[in-house]
Amino acid sequence: MAERIRVRILQSAFNASKGHIGSALSIADIVAVVAPRVRGLGTRDPGRDRFVLSKGHAAMAWYGALCELHVIDDELHATYGQDDSLLGTHPDPELPGVDFMTGSLGQGLSYAVGSAMAANLSGNPWSIYVVLSDSELDEGVTWEAALIAAHHRCSTLTVVLDLNGQQALGYTRDVLDTSAAPAAFAAMGWHVSEVDGHDVDALNAAVSLDAEVLAGRPHLIVAKTSAGKGVRFMERRIEWHYLPMTEAQYTSALAELGETPSA
Repeated sequence: MAERIRVRILQSAFNASKGHIGSALSIADIVAVVAPRVRGLGTRDPGRDRFVLSKGHAAMAWYGALCELHVIDDELHATYGQDDSLLGTHPDPELPGVDFMTGSLGQGLSYAVGSAMAANLSGNPWSIYVVLSDSELDEGVTWEAALIAAHHRCSTLTVVLDLNGQQALGYTRDVLDTSAAPAAFAAMGWHVSEVDGHDVDALNAAVSLDAEVLAGRPHLIVAKTSAGKGVRFMERRIEWHYLPMTEAQYTSALAELGETPSA
């Protein structure tokens, strides 16, 4: 599923001549693991699980997952980036399978914590899953939300930190070193796991941790990833945060995934 999502990311980005390709490829394995776990995905059932793509600019990956799970169809998926489409560069909650508008980085965790607090108050708590970019650790509101989640024992909250070490204008270690973040979350009262973010078995084991292990704590999964994963000429290259592909680059990228451009 992750490889099919990567193909969809490349197709969407090339056809629209835009999109945050490297960021989306980075989380393909993560969303392939998380999306099938979201109960009621695509519905408006009040008791459904919630998903928050805090790094909203990686929406192409989530759209690919929604299409693979038949929440949206191929016809709608093909409208990415077109006028009047619900599939924009950042996710829109009018689209089935999208619970929150995101893209203003650092805000997504706050939405998720609010939903987790509501779940705590409900008679039938739902789960909340978040994909957070490591650059969002630059934002103070992320840390405020993390403190609140620990204080209120938001045990239904799972945050997957996409630790690819890059952001729009540089490597995170150079922009703002946040390497102490996992230890800081643990000190605040979170359960912290560290995994290879491209190992779907390890990711699945992490998101499946028993409630006894979590002991009432929110869960941070530090997923070590590579921006542009799956396409060698894009991997760990800052420029693929924004660049569109030429036709030759598109053909080459698809070939690495065992695909050829459709006629």
